[in-house]
Amino acid sequence: MVLPQEQVRHPETQHFDLIVIGSGPGGEGAAMQAAKHGKRVAVVERGQKVGGSCTHSGTIPSKALRFAIFQMTEANRNPLFRDAGVAINLTFPQLRRSARSVIEKQVDMRRTFYERNQVPIFHGQARFIDPHTIEVIDEVQARHRLSADFFVLAVGASPYRPANIDFTHPRIYDSETILDLPDTPRSITIYGAGIIGCEYASMFRNLEVKVNLVNTRDKLLEFLDDEITDALAYHLRERGTLIRHREDFEKVEGLDDGVILHLKSGKQLKTDIFLWANGRAGNTQELGLDAVQLAPDKRGILAVNENFQTAVPHIYAVGDVIGFPSLASAAYVQGRFASSHLMGTPCDRMMIQDIPTGIYTSPEISSVGRTERELTEARIPYEVGQALFRSLARAQITGQTTGMLKILFHRETLEILGIHCFGSNASEIIHIGQAIFSQPAPNNTLMYFINITFNYPTMAEAYRVAALNGYNRLF
Repeated sequence: MVLPQEQVRHPETQHFDLIVIGSGPGGEGAAMQAAKHGKRVAVVERGQKVGGSCTHSGTIPSKALRFAIFQMTEANRNPLFRDAGVAINLTFPQLRRSARSVIEKQVDMRRTFYERNQVPIFHGQARFIDPHTIEVIDEVQARHRLSADFFVLAVGASPYRPANIDFTHPRIYDSETILDLPDTPRSITIYGAGIIGCEYASMFRNLEVKVNLVNTRDKLLEFLDDEITDALAYHLRERGTLIRHREDFEKVEGLDDGVILHLKSGKQLKTDIFLWANGRAGNTQELGLDAVQLAPDKRGILAVNENFQTAVPHIYAVGDVIGFPSLASAAYVQGRFASSHLMGTPCDRMMIQDIPTGIYTSPEISSVGRTERELTEARIPYEVGQALFRSLARAQITGQTTGMLKILFHRETLEILGIHCFGSNASEIIHIGQAIFSQPAPNNTLMYFINITFNYPTMAEAYRVAALNGYNRLF
């Protein structure tokens, strides 16, 4: 006879309603949602500090680095400082230091979330023993046995590393090790033109580093609106980035004085350093998933259903470990949604629909809703409203005149169908449009932007300009 889970539990096992593995955005969202509803929750984090790779090796340090580079380059371009003979030339490591205090503040803040909500954190590697039990082995090999009714896997992802590339070579980097670059190079080849590749291409070019950006696809960031990707490619090229599309690598050769990327097309690109930015792999190798009959794909990614359940219904997965869109913001709401579902509480599906993208190139890109390509394929009659940043007084004042806001709307109902922004503060600007886009009809139309009063001068005024531009196209 098979005994209930409670009766077969190991005498030293601590039992919880929910165990969350991983303390990045997805894990935090899941843990806090369940804890707020009175569930007994535990979190397992393999690192010594909470926050996951988002806080320690991904989003926070790279965005802090980007802002430090932006501040330096803007100061050097500013006529007020240039005419006074002021020039700032900080090295890559000096710029990188700006992230340290931010990371410390983020860790302290997030640790208090768990303390206030009485969620214990077990530091160490988690491994399934059976479908309801895990073992956590910490850095001194101490073992903790935990069981739960439900699990949320929020273990994130790491840079994918092909076996035939020597990542121990001092001039070959991935998107995490690049943060420890000892000095500013003169040139770099970036293989992979996804979000990470494009962001780093922008950063290094702003440091006046010669950049080769090698793309395996036909266009940059093909999931975005075509006009936005075209604008990004134009801007990168205008700044001096050399972009090569439809290329595949044959081998990466590390030398004493540089790295040669050998492409299958026969091209050879030699630069001071090489950055591999072509994909990520889910951190599932050490979880013992064979004990629960879960099989990730060859990149370690787990398949889930619309409620973030894996093939084992009481085990959920959220965040980068389930693949696209691989955004910290998406992971957080996925975690909250998964917790709501496993608790049987109402799940607001709007949380996980139409999540805005935020891409921190220079300038930024952000979008929500459908693209022109998608609307055309769906045969939806739409029209376009545009506002070029160079026409906005606020952009002229700040000097951030590169970019545009684009609104896609239905020709007949004026319903907002998509919003796309390329330019300074795009990731902030998009949320004004998102608020209207997500409203039920008839409150989600172009007329809101036409009739509302915007402060002047602001970047938000781009919505009124774009709405009037689109409305005028109808007549």
